[in-house]
Amino acid sequence: MASSASLLSLALCSLLLFQVCSAQFETGRVWGSSRSQTAIRHTIEQRGLLLPAYSNAPKLIYVDQGRGYHSAAIPGCPETYQSEQESESRDPRQGSRDQHQKIRKIRQGDIIAIPAGVADWFYNDGQSPLVLVQIMDTSNFANQLDQNFRKFFLAGNPQREIQGQRGQPSRHLYRGSEKGRGGGGGQEQRSGNIFQAFDEQFLAEAFNIDTDLARRIKNENDNRGIIVRVEEQLEFLSPEFSEEERRQSSQGGGRTGRWSANGIEETFCTAKLRHNINDPSRADIFNPRAGRLTTVNSFNLPILRYIQLSAQKGFLYRNAIMTPHWNMNAHSINYITRGSGQIQIVNENGESVFDGQVQEGQIITAPQNFAVIKRAGSDGLEWISFKTNDNAKINQIAGRASTIRAIPQDVLANAFAISREEAQRIKFNRREIGIFSPETRSRGRRD
Repeated sequence: MASSASLLSLALCSLLLFQVCSAQFETGRVWGSSRSQTAIRHTIEQRGLLLPAYSNAPKLIYVDQGRGYHSAAIPGCPETYQSEQESESRDPRQGSRDQHQKIRKIRQGDIIAIPAGVADWFYNDGQSPLVLVQIMDTSNFANQLDQNFRKFFLAGNPQREIQGQRGQPSRHLYRGSEKGRGGGGGQEQRSGNIFQAFDEQFLAEAFNIDTDLARRIKNENDNRGIIVRVEEQLEFLSPEFSEEERRQSSQGGGRTGRWSANGIEETFCTAKLRHNINDPSRADIFNPRAGRLTTVNSFNLPILRYIQLSAQKGFLYRNAIMTPHWNMNAHSINYITRGSGQIQIVNENGESVFDGQVQEGQIITAPQNFAVIKRAGSDGLEWISFKTNDNAKINQIAGRASTIRAIPQDVLANAFAISREEAQRIKFNRREIGIFSPETRSRGRRD
C-alpha cells in the first residue's frame, strides 16, 4: 500500500505540474516529483543530441513521440561496433576509423531501462520532435546518496534552476537550449559537466592530450544547454533496423526465472572469512609502468553478499594516475596506507568538493557517482577503499574500456564542440585500462 500511495502521489503531482508547464517548451523540464520518484520530459528537435549523462537512480524511459537513436555506455562491455577499416587495424587513431558500443534505434512506444550510474545519450534523426518521458526512483537500493535526483553530465555546460519552496522537494530545470526558455523567477545555480572542476593538467595526463584540448572539453563557455544541435548529420556505426530486429528475435528464448543462490546460506558457519588483497598475483588490473588494482567482492569472498560491503586495494607507482571514474553503486571510503598523492572529487554541478594532497593515515570519502581522479606523488600512493556494496562497480572515463571510448567520436565532437580529429585523440590517445603510466610528453616538472 505504501508503494501504491507513493505512485499515486507522484501521479497527482505530475498531472498538476504538467498542466502548468505544458504551455512552455522545455527540453529538460522536471514536471513531477514525489519524495523518491521524479519525472522528466525531454523534447529533442530534429538533429538534436541529448548529451551523455548518468544519474544516481535507475530510470525507465518511454518514447512518447518520434524516433531516433539511443546508446548506453555500459562499463566492461566491449566496443562491438567497429568500422571496416578499424577491424583491419590495431591502431584506431589512424584515419577516420571509430569503434564504440552498441547503438539502438528507438521509436514511439519503446520502453528503455537504464541502471543507476550508466551514462547514456539520445539523438533525433527523424523529421518530428523526439519526446521522452523518464521516471527516476531514488528510493531504489542502487542509490546510496540522499533522496534528491542528481544528474551528472559528461559534456556541455548545463545551467540549472532550483524551483522549490521551503518544506517541499526541490524541482530542477536543466536548460535545454541557449535561449533558455522558461524562467518563472527560479534561483539559478552554477552547474557544469564533471570535467569542469578537474585540473587541466590532470585531464591532459589522463587522456594523453594537450592542455588546450583538456581546457576545451570542460565547456565552461558553452551556452548550448544539455541538448545541442548537430550541424551535419551525426555519424556513427549502426546496422539496418531490420537486421537489428532479426538478431534480437534470434536471441530470444533465453533463460528465465529467478537467480538461485550458491548454497552459502546452508554453510554459513564454515564460510570463508578471509581473503588477502595485497597479493600481487591476485591483481585484477596490472600495469608494469603504473601499478595495480585488486578487488575483493561477493564473487571471490561470498560472505560479503550478506554484509553488502566490498573492498579494493590500489597501488600507484611514482606520478602514475588512476583513471578518472565514478563509483556506480556505492560510496567509496578511501584510507591511505602508504605514500602520498593528489585527489580531486567533482559533484553533479561540475564543482570541486575536494582538491588536495593526501598522505598515509588519512581518510577521504568519494560519494556514489561523484567523479574522482587520483595521482601518486614522488613516493607512490597506496590505499584501501571500503565500498558500500558487495559488488561495487566503477565507470571509467578515460582509457580503454571507458565511457568515452564507448561513445561515437562524432557524438563527442558535437558534445564538446571540437573537431572529429580532436575527439579521436580524446578517445584513443590513452590505450591503458584503469591505471595510467606517467606520459613522457612535454611535462617540464617531470624527471
